[in-house]
Amino acid sequence: MSGMLVHEWLSRRGGSENVLEEIAGVFPDAAITALWDDFPERFAAGRVTETWLARTPLRNHKALALPFMLPTLRRLGYSDAEWVLCSSHLFAHHARFSGPARDAPKFVYTHTPARYIWTPELDARGESALLRTASRPLQKLDKARAQEAHAIAANSKFVAKRIADTWERESTVIYPAVSVQKFAEDSADALTAAEEALLATLPSVFILGASRFVPYKRLDVAIRAGAAAGVSVVIAGDGPEEAGLRALASEHPNLVTFVSKPSNAVLNQLYRRALALVFVPVEDFGIMPVEAMATGTPVIVGTVGGAAESVIDGETGVHLDTFEDSDLKSAVEVAATLSPRACAARAWDFDVSVFREKIANWVTPTYSQSARKLAR
Repeated sequence: MSGMLVHEWLSRRGGSENVLEEIAGVFPDAAITALWDDFPERFAAGRVTETWLARTPLRNHKALALPFMLPTLRRLGYSDAEWVLCSSHLFAHHARFSGPARDAPKFVYTHTPARYIWTPELDARGESALLRTASRPLQKLDKARAQEAHAIAANSKFVAKRIADTWERESTVIYPAVSVQKFAEDSADALTAAEEALLATLPSVFILGASRFVPYKRLDVAIRAGAAAGVSVVIAGDGPEEAGLRALASEHPNLVTFVSKPSNAVLNQLYRRALALVFVPVEDFGIMPVEAMATGTPVIVGTVGGAAESVIDGETGVHLDTFEDSDLKSAVEVAATLSPRACAARAWDFDVSVFREKIANWVTPTYSQSARKLAR
C-alpha cells in the first residue's frame, strides 16, 4: 500500500521532525509533503515535495506565512496514495490532495492542537492582537478539519485530553520515539579534550537544569531547588533568558555553573553525573526526562503535562504540585534515594522500537505486518 506523509515544515532541529523521521523509517515507501524543507539532507533526494511557499521569502517568516498555509494545505496536488498520515503540531491535519488520495483514510499523529489558537496561555504567540481576533474562526475551522481524520493519535495522555476538549475527538496515545540506547550508553569515549576539561571543573554532586533558556522552561526552579537543598546546580543550554538566569544565580554565590550549548556527548555526561534532573515546564510530552532516566538519573517534574506520565512518582522521580522551597528540598532528598536501575528500565518503555511498532499497528492492519518487520 502506498502512503503519503505530511508535515507543516521541516526544520533542522525539532522534536516533531524527529518523530516524522521515525515514521518515515517505518514506512520507507511513503512520499513526504511539507510546506517547505530547511534540512534537505534529512531524507533521500526526491522524497520530499515542497509547496509554492518554499519558493518565497515567507518560508523564513512563519507568522506572515500563516494566512497562506491553510489554503495551501488544502490544495496539495494530485496523489494516488492509499492512505495519508499527517504529523501535526499546527495545521498539517488540514491536508487534502486531489486524485485518489482525496478520499484515502487520513491518520493524524498529533503533537498538539495548535497551542496559540486553543491554549494561548501556553504559547506567547497567541497573545498577539491579530491572533486573538482570528482565534475563534480558526478554532471552528480547525475543529471541522479534525473531523476528516480516520483516526487520531496523541503524543501523550495530556494531549489526548486537549484533543478531546478542542476537537471533540477520541485519540490513541502513542508516545514519541526516544533514542534510549544513545543515552543508555556512556558517552565518555566521544568527548573531546576540551569537553573533558570542562566536565572536570563541575561539582562532584549537583542537580541539573537543561533546555533552551526561555521563560516557560522554568530553569529558575532548578536554581531554587539547589539553593533550598544546599546542592550545587548546573544549568545547561542557551537562549534569550540567560541574563536573567545568571542574575538569579548571582543571588546564590558559588552555587550555579552554566554550561553553554552542550553537545550530545556532554549532555549524556551531565545527565549521568547529576543527582537529579529538574524538569518542570508544562510540556506536551517532554523528551529530556526520558533521556535522563535512560542514564539512570531520576527526574523532578510538575504534575501537569506529559512528563508526569513518563516519570513514576517515588520510583523514577518526584511529582510536585507546587514549587515552594520546602517542596523542592524534599524532592531533591527523595530523588537522591531512588534506584538508577528503575530509572533506566522505565526509559525503555519509550524507546524508538516501541514507537515504531505502535505506529505500524495503528495505521492499517494490512500494512502493519510488513512495516513491523522493517521497524525491528
